[in-house]
Amino acid sequence: MADSGSAQGEGLRQRKRRETLERIRDRGIRLFIEKGYAATTLEEIAAAAGISRRTFFYYFKSKDEILLSLQADVGALLADALRRVPADRRPLDAIRDAAVSVCASIPEGDMIALDRLMRESEAVQARKQASYVEQEKALFAALSERWPDPARQTGLRLVAMLAIGAMRLASETFNREGGKRPMAELLNEAFDALDGEM
Repeated sequence: MADSGSAQGEGLRQRKRRETLERIRDRGIRLFIEKGYAATTLEEIAAAAGISRRTFFYYFKSKDEILLSLQADVGALLADALRRVPADRRPLDAIRDAAVSVCASIPEGDMIALDRLMRESEAVQARKQASYVEQEKALFAALSERWPDPARQTGLRLVAMLAIGAMRLASETFNREGGKRPMAELLNEAFDALDGEM
């Protein structure tokens, strides 16, 4: 009998792997928040996740990758949210709606804590910058699904790039202000500014 995950194309092995990966990531993030990034060891993360240190390396190459996996998920989350936005929205407005939706699902205290953790590691900061390119690609792919006209590809790619820039600015403001204003407000402010210049 097939497991419940196979209904969505995920077999038992893939589901168990995903669940273990999520458990390692969740326990690692919790430890980073409690103890600080530098003070948390791989052994502590593995023990908290109920796995061996050796098994940890089957899922992640380093502590950095735990944090970076969160950043990598953003592109997929945005693309999924974009697919649920009503089809009558302009591309930039559709991305705005998707970004607000994704941010609404993440507690604001967690956003601030995660940003502080990422700033503790220069290696994570450098790789975080590179992850924005992957987010742009994910958004562009989702935009191209919705608007497949080849003549629009350059414009849609620019929209994806500019939208990621607006989200980055909103995130920087949110963290600089310590979360004084809701992320949704800052996203709308950034997208309004971008829209006003187009």
